[in-house]
Amino acid sequence: MDRFEAMRVFVAVIDAGSFVGAADALAMSKAAVSRHVADLESRLGVRLMHRTTRKLSLTAEGEVFHARCAELLAGVEEAEAEITSVSGEATGILRINVPFTFGRLHLAPLWVEFMALHPKVTLDVTLADRVVDLVEEGFDMAVRIARLPNSTLISRQLTSTRLVLCASPTYLHHHGTPAHPSELVQHEVLAYSLFSMGDNWPFTGPEGTLSVKVSPRLRTNNGDTCRVAALRHQGIVLQPSFLVGQDLIAGTLVELLPAYRSLELGVYAVFPSRKFVAPKVRLLIDFLADAFRMQAWPA
Repeated sequence: MDRFEAMRVFVAVIDAGSFVGAADALAMSKAAVSRHVADLESRLGVRLMHRTTRKLSLTAEGEVFHARCAELLAGVEEAEAEITSVSGEATGILRINVPFTFGRLHLAPLWVEFMALHPKVTLDVTLADRVVDLVEEGFDMAVRIARLPNSTLISRQLTSTRLVLCASPTYLHHHGTPAHPSELVQHEVLAYSLFSMGDNWPFTGPEGTLSVKVSPRLRTNNGDTCRVAALRHQGIVLQPSFLVGQDLIAGTLVELLPAYRSLELGVYAVFPSRKFVAPKVRLLIDFLADAFRMQAWPA
């Protein structure tokens, strides 16, 4: 008897809930499935499951043996995947979650390049600013912008960006230029609602760290909306350099209070904590790291 095959069949029966279901999953006859389980029980000298016409249930010995078999089979799959991740070719569907604005501006052109390099990969890219559960929602990886990545995930930093306080010259002409962060309470403020710090904007300056509670005229969960409103002279924004950098170079937005720096954020590739990384994920992360290695946001 092939012990490995017998364990595989036994686990399939329990997972499927029936001999017929296991036979379909394994593409073998019901008789062959029954024979494997019977031979396994005979060799072990114990009954592994109770069988009735309506359902199967594990014995106490069966529960212990099933747990160990499932663990051993998973270990074999991981060992094979580790070898593939070192030398294998990237294939299959790659599901990715990325922030909306960053994905639109800086990742969209890179997907085309990656697909050209790896023609057997199909990309399924979701743009959303909410933090998704990679495991529960079936994503292979995500790109996240944060101070520190979630400790339950494996991460690799791709680049960084900083939050820049800025406004249009026209707005400043009509409303004045703040000389200190505390003066922001006297100004129209356009706020990104998904910032973890909420309406308490942090700064580090000559007197150390401080936080200013702003009262936004506009609050939105989309950075593009904040930027457009600022370009239309509606108020002051605190937005990442990857978004407003070109506006600062063009002079359509002006950085305020340069002596008071706000947060520096990392741009991370994150993926579930596993013992191996599929080739498609590893190759995409390497590709993105190379693409952003020379990236310096113009701000």
